[in-house]
Amino acid sequence: MTAVTPDSFVDDRLAKRNALLLALAQALGGASASIVIATGPLAGYMMLEEDKSLATLPVSAMVLGTAFGTIPAGMIMRRFGRRAGFMGGPPFLASCPVCWPHMPCSGMSFCCFSLALCMGGLAGAFVQQYRFAAADTASDAFKPKAISWVLAGGVLAGIVGPQTVIATKDLFEPILFAGTYLAQAGLALVAFCLLAFIRIPIPPRQTHAQAGGRPLRQIMAQPRFIVAAACGICSYALMSLVMTATPLAMIACGLSENDAALGIQWHVLAMFGPSFFTGNLIARFGKERIVSIGLALLAGCSIVALMGVELAHFWTALVLLGLGWNFGFIGATAMLTDTYRPEERNLVQATNDFLVFGFVATASFFPRVRCSTCSAGAR
Repeated sequence: MTAVTPDSFVDDRLAKRNALLLALAQALGGASASIVIATGPLAGYMMLEEDKSLATLPVSAMVLGTAFGTIPAGMIMRRFGRRAGFMGGPPFLASCPVCWPHMPCSGMSFCCFSLALCMGGLAGAFVQQYRFAAADTASDAFKPKAISWVLAGGVLAGIVGPQTVIATKDLFEPILFAGTYLAQAGLALVAFCLLAFIRIPIPPRQTHAQAGGRPLRQIMAQPRFIVAAACGICSYALMSLVMTATPLAMIACGLSENDAALGIQWHVLAMFGPSFFTGNLIARFGKERIVSIGLALLAGCSIVALMGVELAHFWTALVLLGLGWNFGFIGATAMLTDTYRPEERNLVQATNDFLVFGFVATASFFPRVRCSTCSAGAR
């Protein structure tokens, strides 16, 4: 079935305004995620004295925080509206550097660091709702484009995040990356100010029967929901698996921290750059075909990654990884909007993101096996 937005709620002009603001907020939220991905495994590796296989745990903690926050985020927005929910996210993100000054190298510092990133991950649950919010007041024709516009904000994130790492990583020597995480808190505060200008009307009150919508089990049983959720899970989980391990792998192969940060920059640019035209591609060729292309590009990433360990292999694989995620995830998101009614959107969107990030969190743990081998060799 295809969801239909009530005529009184459709306003493409407002949808375009919101999409632009959300794209800027996405740029800052995405920058925070790329900062954690580029530095979290390296910081964890330095902080651990014994079992280096846990080095990727901080990134996993961030993703777990996002997974745990998806359902509460949906409930908050359903009760208080999009803007109130969105403005509650950045304060969590600003908490990321709170435990960082307790470094260096102790088990307690590592636990505090992971906990702080988990709190920051809660903000990620709200950031993930940006793409859905952009489609709230959009017509059916503009929805894929609105989603693409928001994710296109990640292009700026692909520059801001890694460049923030490069510019601030040595700011408070000898505590590596301390300045980076303080800068991340500053980005969150700017996002908080931007989100104050979002305007998404709250739908009129409905009867109890209308407000509840269909049972969640019935919605999830739709073949289109199953396909959309499965494609979103595969795209994001595979991307997380490779991306989490790559910075550590690059360092283990003799490359520098700057090489790793720039690799993440190219990856994030590839993730979000195509968003400028992905919506048009979906409108022209269909959601299913674009998702299929995305999954094929993810397979291409695996092939390139297995061909060698030179800088070119790492960067090319990361670019293919980003492109595959973009086509696969945006296409899957657009497919999901066809499966629910307006009164069901918050619950269905939150459930979808819980499934996606639950699997993403699981995937982010797998690099620990390889990390254990690297650490054994280092000792």
